[in-house]
Amino acid sequence: MKVQKVEIPSVSLLAETKVDYVDSFKSEYTDKEGDVDILSISRAFFSTSPEWIEKLFALRNKIVSIFGLKTGDKVKSRMQLIDNFKGEVGERLGIFKVFDKTENEIILGEDDRHLNFRVSLLLMKQVQEGDKSLFISTTVKFNNWFGRLYFLPVKPFHTLIVPTMLKSVIKEIEK
Repeated sequence: MKVQKVEIPSVSLLAETKVDYVDSFKSEYTDKEGDVDILSISRAFFSTSPEWIEKLFALRNKIVSIFGLKTGDKVKSRMQLIDNFKGEVGERLGIFKVFDKTENEIILGEDDRHLNFRVSLLLMKQVQEGDKSLFISTTVKFNNWFGRLYFLPVKPFHTLIVPTMLKSVIKEIEK
């Protein structure tokens, strides 16, 4: 499965936002049954993280809690939360809040003291019947110097995590 670093799609809800950092990754897949929608993509996004990414997030949460930054709720049954996730604007899952949603895109993210980030999951049909592209795009707006400082060590991990997450989501939805 090929993941490409691409420009943020012009049809994305995030395309015209003024930010300090942006990246976008794309992978293609075949939706044989034609039943993959943005909600199933969102649920796969939350449920398919490789263990090493989960451990990095746990470490991140321990470190940033010292500075009073948001870490998301600790929950006993994460899978139950994911199964009940409707993708409605304002709904939360961990540190992610749903900011916007269309038929083919969902915008997740959080606003914090140091920075605001958004993640777009965008589903696009291709020319050939059943072929689709999935884009994961990220934007970051720094609110202060601490946001810039915080993102320095995060950025290299981010550029590893997002393509890995994209591959995991594609594998899940192709099952």
